[in-house]
Amino acid sequence: MRVISRRALRTFWEETGHEDAEQPLKAWFAEAHAATWKNPAEIKAQYRNASILKNNRVVFNIKGNKYRLVVAVKYQIQIVFIRFIGNHSEYDGINVEEV
Repeated sequence: MRVISRRALRTFWEETGHEDAEQPLKAWFAEAHAATWKNPAEIKAQYRNASILKNNRVVFNIKGNKYRLVVAVKYQIQIVFIRFIGNHSEYDGINVEEV
């Protein structure tokens, strides 16, 4: 999968004081980049705790569920768009299906 954009992940751990998320986000990025997900079931098979939502959104738990990563997946063209990364209280303040 092509992940757009790595910069959003780097910004999260470098500029927002969440240095503890660096290694888990790098690991997620490497796994997502190597993946060839064709449908939500393939993501769920790899990430049992991922939440599959409407509008091709997927929520990943990062660092033992300390952070939430929301992505939009375009399966046909093999692209994952980073839409949001944050802690639970920040996540609770967004509309996941529209972000």
